[in-house]
Amino acid sequence: MTYVTAADGAQIYYKDWGEGRPVVLCHGWPLSSDSWEAQQLFLAQNGYRAIAHDRRGHGRSTQTWHGNEMDTYADDLATLIDALDLRDVTLVGFSTGGGEVARYIGRHGTARLAQAVLVSAVPPLMLQTDDNPGGVPIDVFDGIRAGSLADRSQLYRDLADGPFFGNNRPGADVSQGIRDAFWRQGLQSGHRNAYECVAAFSATDFRSDLDAFDVPTLVIHGDDDQVVPFEVGGKASAARIKGATLTVYAGAPHGITDTHKQQLSDDLLAFVRSVP
Repeated sequence: MTYVTAADGAQIYYKDWGEGRPVVLCHGWPLSSDSWEAQQLFLAQNGYRAIAHDRRGHGRSTQTWHGNEMDTYADDLATLIDALDLRDVTLVGFSTGGGEVARYIGRHGTARLAQAVLVSAVPPLMLQTDDNPGGVPIDVFDGIRAGSLADRSQLYRDLADGPFFGNNRPGADVSQGIRDAFWRQGLQSGHRNAYECVAAFSATDFRSDLDAFDVPTLVIHGDDDQVVPFEVGGKASAARIKGATLTVYAGAPHGITDTHKQQLSDDLLAFVRSVP
């Protein structure tokens, strides 16, 4: 298996498939790079070098005690991009991974980037605050934390069987395999890492990071996302990022890497190809 070493010694696992201009994929909570496998394979088969890493504390990366917050996640991503000496990168983030993308740009700039993509992503700010009144109440995230402490395995089952893939909507037909894959990846994460990541994805304010975007940016979001509501996530990010293109998946849930995997793969490929 392939790893890069972070500043504090943590081992960050990554998969590096194909050849061509690089596309780097950042995954959601509590998942791993496996959640990108459909898009990673598709991009690699279509002439691009598709790279996906496991965030620290997730998947096959080190379950560190410290560093379970966005600044460190972004610095780990910078370590990966620098170690592989990647240039003209299309940087793609799903859900919490969208936070990594935003914070990476906020802390490390866009010198190595050609494009950015946010998919069902948590920026600008999920948490309801005085200056973000349309956000999600903290009770929701406290409930996730309580569920994690009480029965983490069942929490992941409930998320996969319900809101994550929209399987709680009339007519939904999400396979048992897709839901099992979510559960399997979730339990690969460290207990403390996944617990602390709830604060990282919900309470980190990415608004100033989004103001630093100066590369072509595509925002993709389902308008029936029950995890990161469209109004809080994609719509607000697209309005804040200068020149961003917003693509709305009508009726789509949060987990569109699986539920809309071919549509998402096609849209990513078209966007990547828009750069010579």
